[in-house]
Amino acid sequence: MIRQLRILALACGSLLLPMLSSAQELKPDRRFTEWDSNKDGKLTREELPERNRKNFGRVDTDKDGFISLREHLTFVGRLPRNRNQARQPRALQGVKIEKNIAYAGTDNPRQALDLALPEKRATDRPLAVIAYIHGGGWRQGSKDGGLNRLGAYLATGRYAGVSIGYRLSGEAKWPQQLYDCKAAIRWLKANSKKYGLDPKRIAVYGTSAGGHLVAMLGVTGNNKELEGDLGPYKDYSGSVAAVLDYFGPTQFLLMNSKPSKIDHDAPRSPESLLIGGAIQENKEKTLHAAPMSYISKKACPFLIVHGTKDMAVPFHQSEILDKALDKLEVESILIRVEGGGHGVRGTPLDKLGLAFLEKHFWDKEVKLADETIQDSELRPQRREKSSK
Repeated sequence: MIRQLRILALACGSLLLPMLSSAQELKPDRRFTEWDSNKDGKLTREELPERNRKNFGRVDTDKDGFISLREHLTFVGRLPRNRNQARQPRALQGVKIEKNIAYAGTDNPRQALDLALPEKRATDRPLAVIAYIHGGGWRQGSKDGGLNRLGAYLATGRYAGVSIGYRLSGEAKWPQQLYDCKAAIRWLKANSKKYGLDPKRIAVYGTSAGGHLVAMLGVTGNNKELEGDLGPYKDYSGSVAAVLDYFGPTQFLLMNSKPSKIDHDAPRSPESLLIGGAIQENKEKTLHAAPMSYISKKACPFLIVHGTKDMAVPFHQSEILDKALDKLEVESILIRVEGGGHGVRGTPLDKLGLAFLEKHFWDKEVKLADETIQDSELRPQRREKSSK
């Protein structure tokens, strides 16, 4: 019996040794060292900077009232997580997510969307919808991570979030990308009762190439020729109720008229690859891919955001769209980010986007007008995000 106990002890010891050595190998990062004011190897809520205290409950996974070094390093991504305790991105806390929903009746992974629903709804009405469409020059990028951009909307409890994938230009040429997006919108409308969504309050939000696609959705809602025939829900319309267009191209043929780091007229430019040939040599087809070609009084309201120093998609592209919409008395709000480059984003812009939809979807008294935001006002948001 004694011999058996000794063997068991040795076995347990051999199992514990890797665990102990693993713990000993953990090295605190700079933040943990700075915050651990009493140097006891763990953090209390009071030791955290005030802005980080709201995350205490999420980091303290064993709920012992302290943040251990392992919990801290796991939270900041320095250690792998337990697969059974995968953490949602910060923007998606309190959200139920359904991924990779096929919207076109195919098994093509590009023709799929991710859907996020707030666990606690703040309204008895069906949820309004905001659908994000990614950028990447129509030749790269994916829907993955798109829901992270919708945290401000999901946090209200009154919006469902969607991230839409589409076929890239290496697989399909224009207008297949638009057909994909319209098929996704039709899927949302057809399944609105199942998920408690309002099919009449669907907004689309896109960046760069995604900005181009949402602009096309916003100006072609009643164009049956551009509806496409993908998916099983052809009786529904791919029209949308509002557009948030972030630095999207609107007239390809004019892109080289302003300073840019890209030769947009080149045969291998993103725009030329999209339509299947050099844009200046295929002007008619290129015009068919331009939101500027379809503007009418039937266009839905637009919020347009663009940096004045954008060297990928010149600011002029948003200016001409805004002016054309204004001329037809279609609501268009142009947010000029002075000094901003390609990819401007930040909390102030999220607040403007939310206010825009609150006005149109929830009848809130919101006054919006064209305005200029300094890029420096957005940069603190980026620095804060990167330091967390």
